Amino acid sequence: MIISVASGKGGTGKTTVAVNLALALKDARFFDCDVEEPNAHIFLKPRLNRQEKVFIPVPEIDTAKCSFCGKCGEVCAYHALAVIKGEGGHQGEVLVFPHLCHGCGACSMLCPQGAIREVNKEIGTVESGSAGEISFVSGRLNVGEAVSPPVIRRVKEYLEPSKTAVIDAPPGTSCPVICAVKGSDFCILVTEPTPFGLHDLSLAVEVLRKMEIPFGVVINRSDIGDGKVEDYCAKENIPVLMRIPFSREIAEAYARGISLISAFPDFKGKFIEMRARIGTLLESGKAGR
Repeated sequence: MIISVASGKGGTGKTTVAVNLALALKDARFFDCDVEEPNAHIFLKPRLNRQEKVFIPVPEIDTAKCSFCGKCGEVCAYHALAVIKGEGGHQGEVLVFPHLCHGCGACSMLCPQGAIREVNKEIGTVESGSAGEISFVSGRLNVGEAVSPPVIRRVKEYLEPSKTAVIDAPPGTSCPVICAVKGSDFCILVTEPTPFGLHDLSLAVEVLRKMEIPFGVVINRSDIGDGKVEDYCAKENIPVLMRIPFSREIAEAYARGISLISAFPDFKGKFIEMRARIGTLLESGKAGR
């Protein structure tokens, strides 16, 4: 089973839930797909034994063949190419913006002159290893790069359908999140009982419903704020899987890089119960949809 852990906004405790779920299950495989800001290694403390670079193909223009027709700029959905047509006897120019390129290959495929070839550009790395019985894979986007889905997809190539996988997705509801949670059997949405938490939770729910991924909610810092998140979940028939109270002790353990179930062993049983409940919800068809 593939269980992804996501949140409509950052800072809700998404990584806390993902890490402790993996630790409670022991033999799970953990995938840190929050490649712009990976931090699960702080808590799992894995021994890494492999690192590989991630590349995307970006266009390189052969000006000797190029007629500066502008077709490449027209087909690029991300505006990574701009064509300046020559006038008054001056040669034209094609401007390439590699940081905007998504490596789709449309420009080279559709160039009528065959003047574009693709060259590899390094955008990140993927590291793998183990943390006790947990297999660990993490991606990291290079500083200054803007396109993270290729790194996330490379991390997910390590998935094995026969084993339980926990995916720590990026926060938000944009393309990186969709790339990370795609193909999940179930998604845990982590939120907090505040107006911002409710607003961004509703956006994440809308995304998962469009993707037809079953889901449930974990409410972190559950005893602060108001009850509107609880009311929303009840109204939308979304199961609340767990409530984690606001606690200075929990925050201090987190700040020291200590997992929740290491600092408070009673929580291990709660995460195991949550995993069992996810299975029951999927079998009964009562998960959020």
